[in-house]
Amino acid sequence: MQNRMEFVRLASAEGANVSELCRRFGISRKTGYKWLTRHRAGTDVSDRSRRPRTSPGRTDAAVETAVLALRTEQPSWGGRKLRRRLRDQGHAAVPAASTITAILSRHGRIDAAEAPRHAAFQRFEHDRPNALWQMDFKGHFAHATGRCHPLTVLDDHSRYSISLSACADEVTATVQEQLIAAFRRHGLPERMNMDNGSPWGDGPGCRYTPLTVWLLRIGVRFSHSRAYHPQTNGKDERFHRTLKRDVLHGRNYDDLAACQRAFDRFREVYNAERPHEALDLAVPASRYRASERAYPEILAPIEYDPTDLVRRVQQGGLISFKGRPFKVPQAFAGQSIALRPTTEDGVWDAVFIAHKLARIDLREPARSVQPVTHVPEQL
Repeated sequence: MQNRMEFVRLASAEGANVSELCRRFGISRKTGYKWLTRHRAGTDVSDRSRRPRTSPGRTDAAVETAVLALRTEQPSWGGRKLRRRLRDQGHAAVPAASTITAILSRHGRIDAAEAPRHAAFQRFEHDRPNALWQMDFKGHFAHATGRCHPLTVLDDHSRYSISLSACADEVTATVQEQLIAAFRRHGLPERMNMDNGSPWGDGPGCRYTPLTVWLLRIGVRFSHSRAYHPQTNGKDERFHRTLKRDVLHGRNYDDLAACQRAFDRFREVYNAERPHEALDLAVPASRYRASERAYPEILAPIEYDPTDLVRRVQQGGLISFKGRPFKVPQAFAGQSIALRPTTEDGVWDAVFIAHKLARIDLREPARSVQPVTHVPEQL
């Protein structure tokens, strides 16, 4: 049912390619359009209750009952979120947020010290979905049979949770497997931002790893957070706080499968039900649409200009040029890169596809292995 709801949300977005989404979700076009028709008619595509959303004759006691029930379901939500969710559910005569807070207090469901804290600061976000995805691992935690490493991917514009995966480790193959699944369903983003840790970084200043080279290969640019500045990935960090509070704190899980089931339930609520303060209490799903750039199942060969000098990177990142050995990032071992002259005599650019990796200066004195100047990230 969660997959059905996600399909109709993505397919209902303006400009969505319904046929492509049907292919990504593994359903026929007939089935996809049937779900869409039911959704647009206001019919629930899941096996949820068919009771009316509105109750014009509801008494004040019934309103309080609804408030308390939703608070029980979502104990971390305050008056503003509860009010917006009740309105989204179609409840009639929903009271003000302050009244809902008073109801909670009157029934002993809120601490006296609990009060909203809205910091006055300027938020930055990209102006469209899929312009930037933020990715990180939430600190691992123990379950009954081992450890879980939650991998999170969040869309910067909409705060939509693209992926929330219960992983057994943090190695490249695991991350790549989860990203492929996300790319197949949601398409490719323009850029992804990560911190400087493994497996997408090798410390400050060492941004190329097999994972980031693969991202470039499939057409996704990447960037890294400033060293020791986790706020650069602030939206994903904030998502981690909510995940810890609502799913991890005080909970025990039997295995990874149990963790994933809890993650799936949380992700559905977070994307489609939980009002988001940064979105004026809209839900992330209302601002997200799938990318039009499909994941390339088969990669086309890399082609460079006829005037380029092409070199294959050897183990350790070594290439030979003009009779000298040069060392480029070793993550490109096995890949072909192009060498292009710049407007500066004796200076060449080392390029991977359309991405400048380094600058080679032939004017430098010959050494056993020539150094290269790494090109800064261009966002």
